[in-house]
Amino acid sequence: MDEEVIPILHVTDAAAAVAWYARLGFTQEWEHRFEPGLPAFVEVARGGVRLFLSEHAGDARPDTLVYLRVRDVDAVAEAFGVPPTDAPWAREIELRDPDGNRLRVGTPTD
Repeated sequence: MDEEVIPILHVTDAAAAVAWYARLGFTQEWEHRFEPGLPAFVEVARGGVRLFLSEHAGDARPDTLVYLRVRDVDAVAEAFGVPPTDAPWAREIELRDPDGNRLRVGTPTD
């Protein structure tokens, strides 16, 4: 097993969050509920990058910031209709998911 860090983001509607993250190239790996109708806990993945999306109260704070390094930030920027900016370390965009979690997405500069 490889050791890794998986950020947990609070979401109010896991299905809507999964659809939004699909626009970023993430796919749902699995979903857990203790019983039907109870809050969902979902894993989404994009290659080796994983996020947990949780409807459970107290699992994470709103307005969390996650940095996502991608090969082509311009393609992501185009998909979301936002202009990228150039920083000394990367070309970047910042997005907010439907629950207000922030994602800074960047491609490192050479």
